[in-house]
Amino acid sequence: MVNQLYYGDNLEVLRRYIKDESVDLCYIDPPFNSKRNYNQIYNNIGAEDKAQAQAFIDTWEWDDHAIHGINEILINYHGLFTQQCIALITGLSNVLGKGSLLAYLVSMTLRITEIHRVLKPTGSFYLHCDPTASHYLKLILDAVFCSQRGNYINEIIWCYETGGRSNNFYPRKHDTIFYYCKSSNRLFNDNLVRLKRDTSTMHEPVLEDEFGHKYQRNVKNGKEYRYYLDKGVLPNDWWIDIQALNPSAKERLGYPTQKPESLLERIIKASSKENDIVLDAYCGCGTTVAVCQKLDRQWIGIDITYQSISLILKRLEDSFPGVLKTIKLHGIPKDIESARALANKTDDRTRKEFEKWAILTYTNNKAVINAKKGADKGIDGIVYFQGDKNDPEKIIFQVKSGKVKSGDIRDLLGTMTLESASLAIFITLEEPTKDMLKTAKSAGFYQSKYMSHSCDKIQIVTIKEIIEDQQRLNIRLSYEVLKSAEKQKEVRVNQIELDI
Repeated sequence: MVNQLYYGDNLEVLRRYIKDESVDLCYIDPPFNSKRNYNQIYNNIGAEDKAQAQAFIDTWEWDDHAIHGINEILINYHGLFTQQCIALITGLSNVLGKGSLLAYLVSMTLRITEIHRVLKPTGSFYLHCDPTASHYLKLILDAVFCSQRGNYINEIIWCYETGGRSNNFYPRKHDTIFYYCKSSNRLFNDNLVRLKRDTSTMHEPVLEDEFGHKYQRNVKNGKEYRYYLDKGVLPNDWWIDIQALNPSAKERLGYPTQKPESLLERIIKASSKENDIVLDAYCGCGTTVAVCQKLDRQWIGIDITYQSISLILKRLEDSFPGVLKTIKLHGIPKDIESARALANKTDDRTRKEFEKWAILTYTNNKAVINAKKGADKGIDGIVYFQGDKNDPEKIIFQVKSGKVKSGDIRDLLGTMTLESASLAIFITLEEPTKDMLKTAKSAGFYQSKYMSHSCDKIQIVTIKEIIEDQQRLNIRLSYEVLKSAEKQKEVRVNQIELDI
């Protein structure tokens, strides 16, 4: 199988493209904002905290998507849902009411059901969450897996010390990882994840067996137990040996919920083998796929935001030069028609995705995206470059997918003044008019000692130029939004494939 990266809604991707019983291991770390007060979530009061970070979308509101989702479950769409799932969601609806928490649980039920479908009979599933809704998620996992001859294996508590500490309650310093399997015939490579045995609390002498292996001996109720020191010991279901990434960690890329590679290495080594297929349906900054690449697993990654897709591509290319030629990309615009389709999506969750894709593609993933819905002051993205006084100067971006006119350029010039921007770039899906080009030229030129030649203060770039001519921002920037990942190994194989 060619490694696959999908840009789109993971529910749609799972249903349309991932075959039954084709995946060996699935790990997901879905976004959920645990910073809100639990009582606010439970009672659905208070203002919703939109978008945990600019890198992903908080999609859980009681809206048309949630209503459509719960109806699919209650009518048992295509016979996908177990009776236990239907009864559970019915009960939760009565208890919680129609609000953000129920919308979240409906969303997770839809996707966990599809993940169960695509897992092989020997497959394993790890769901990474936090205590905010973990108790509800376990009910859903039981309803999907245990009702279909699957098994609950572990609740893993991942403990860490990073982050702030409160004096008003016990510091919240753990995540929850649920581990389930589709059947009792699961893979578990215990010898690949064992830790060095701690002998500091054992007072028995170190002995050697007939093969020269060192062990300590313990006798309980007349029965002898041997603890071999070279074999090590399996981690408990509370993991304190892997820390969350602190802000200065060498591994950190700048993604807000990035998980350490060592965490994923343990999971992937334990529950898969080389060339097995690993799925991450919320792949975020790509830790799962990067670890799979390093450990010679095949992988499928899915994410709904282009910021994540762009970051994953950058991370893979930084870590494994040449690897992009070996993977297949789905859903990324490759021509004007597919770009127009992205621009015309009516789903509010992806309303700004066309803007993100256009800006990040044009800047090679170096722009800061304005993720606010509405009231964006006409700015969709920003980058910084070094000016004559060695201070960072600003370039602002505006993206339009509909009809454009010269008044748009005049408005952009006013925004430049308000934002003290030195340059502005207007990206348009439609061809600019002659008056637009004339108005842009009238804004004048910009020249600095760091530029070999002057450039227009307002530049108009078309989507056609970005796609067909591969036109990109040609200004040396002074500020990188994301750090580069460490190079690990070079990959040389076939050509990259794009599929929309």
